[in-house]
Amino acid sequence: MERNMTQIALFAALIAALGLIPSLTLAFGVPITAQSMGIMLAGAILGARRGALAVLLFLALVALGLPLLAGGRGGLGAFVGPTSGFLVGWPVAAFVTGLIVERLRTGPLAVSVTLASIIGGIAVMYGFGIVGMSIVLDKTLVECTLLMAAFIPGDIIKAVLTGLITQALARSRPASILSRQ
Repeated sequence: MERNMTQIALFAALIAALGLIPSLTLAFGVPITAQSMGIMLAGAILGARRGALAVLLFLALVALGLPLLAGGRGGLGAFVGPTSGFLVGWPVAAFVTGLIVERLRTGPLAVSVTLASIIGGIAVMYGFGIVGMSIVLDKTLVECTLLMAAFIPGDIIKAVLTGLITQALARSRPASILSRQ
């Protein structure tokens, strides 16, 4: 139990640290950030349940006002802006990514994790994000989907990096990949 809590807290901290990497905010308010890779890593390494809990812990800290989001944002206001759908979708994205890694045990780990990250960390996250953006910006789902198209190449790179990082971690410390236990 204590080990699980520590791992969840460490991944919440990792997600926060990835927000310190300088980001670029596009005109419609959605930043390009490394934090989405933290979501993918949490699910891939910790598994579905623990990964989602790590993201929920991170979001609770943001809601309390800690400036942990990219660009030093925090507080309840972050949950009503153009990125609010992404924030709501992050725990689900980590859960789905982790669930796929837990269930998909064929082929190289890097490929499985990359696929899981594309499905959970991109498709699921974008689903929530686009709906939230559509509501906040009062645009159609198609318009918001087109706005998000610019982010897809970078997110695919993050998914591949997540696969490679997870595979490297599995080689050096196999017991650390909790999604495979």
